[in-house]
Amino acid sequence: MNKKDYYEVLGVDKSASQADIKSAFRRLAKQYHPDVCKEKDAEAKFKEVQEAYSVLSDEDKRRQYDQFGHAAFQGGAGGSNPFGGGFSGFDFGDFDYTDIFDNIFGGMGFGSRSAAGGKKRPQKGNDSLVRMKLTFLESIFGVKKDLELDVMEECSECDGAGGHGEETCDKCHGSGTITSEQHTMLGTFLTKTTCPKCSGKGKIYSTTCKKCRGEGRVREHKKIEVTVPAGVDESSRLRIAGKGACGYYGGPNGDLYIEFIIKEHEFFERLEDDIYLEVPITITEAILGTKKEIPTLYGNVKLTIPAGSEGGDKHRIKGKGVNNKTNKKVGDMYIVLKVVIPNKLDRQQKKLIEELNKTDLKTGELSKFEKFTKENN
Repeated sequence: MNKKDYYEVLGVDKSASQADIKSAFRRLAKQYHPDVCKEKDAEAKFKEVQEAYSVLSDEDKRRQYDQFGHAAFQGGAGGSNPFGGGFSGFDFGDFDYTDIFDNIFGGMGFGSRSAAGGKKRPQKGNDSLVRMKLTFLESIFGVKKDLELDVMEECSECDGAGGHGEETCDKCHGSGTITSEQHTMLGTFLTKTTCPKCSGKGKIYSTTCKKCRGEGRVREHKKIEVTVPAGVDESSRLRIAGKGACGYYGGPNGDLYIEFIIKEHEFFERLEDDIYLEVPITITEAILGTKKEIPTLYGNVKLTIPAGSEGGDKHRIKGKGVNNKTNKKVGDMYIVLKVVIPNKLDRQQKKLIEELNKTDLKTGELSKFEKFTKENN
């Protein structure tokens, strides 16, 4: 069976630097890791990427591969040996990926399972993300809400062990690894691989747990009370430590992240921590001025609207915006005037408007425009 070119597998040129090769491997390992990728052939692709990297990341093996191709690592019985007999080949399972996998998956909530090396180390569980619906006022003042979610919990039947009747693995004697000796024309090599019997745990069990089927974790439906702080917005994300999935091999739980979906208010509009309110006024209120009762988040206030106001005029009420507990800031409130033109007038109103029209109410701006119109004629 013909193997793919290792450079092609990693998607790099033959002149690629070690940094480029490592970067390509990190990207592909993350993409095809069995804990992350759900594609049918993910495991095969993952092993293919591992094999390519184990050769190209080693300068000596890379030189051999560049000169002889895959034949450089074939056993004497399996094909031509460019070194002239006795070369038993390179075991791709002896490469220790532990450190680079920790860099790729560490802190991301994914349980990386190292290809080789030592017992399974405690790892943090997966983080969980949920969305919570809030009314406009709940987001402003904060609220306590019950949240129902499904998370992976440690199995209560086996306390996360995956089985009952714990024994030290008789194959690796509790180390989690198997060391073997290889003799080649280049010398004797000691290789360390994950114990196939205990999968690197160092322990085996006489019976598999029926509840979790050996996984040590089960999916549970649970309800928790969440305290939403005052001032959260849709751009906010609330973190609740330790409420995500349980850890791997005795590691800590992941975290729970909550994003908010906030229903719009009929009148109030939020822009960062400021509140905007459009207030309708009549023509006469705009001309003569008035005192108007204005609703705010914290009750009504009196606002003086000066004579000669226009639609779009903005009035600021300091400190009546959002009291944001997440960033410890208090916003302001802005009143935007909207002059409402009546669609219908009764006889008396129409007569008054006509009388008003006969008086000279032309402002400087109107006079300038009329002058410009005459000159443009």
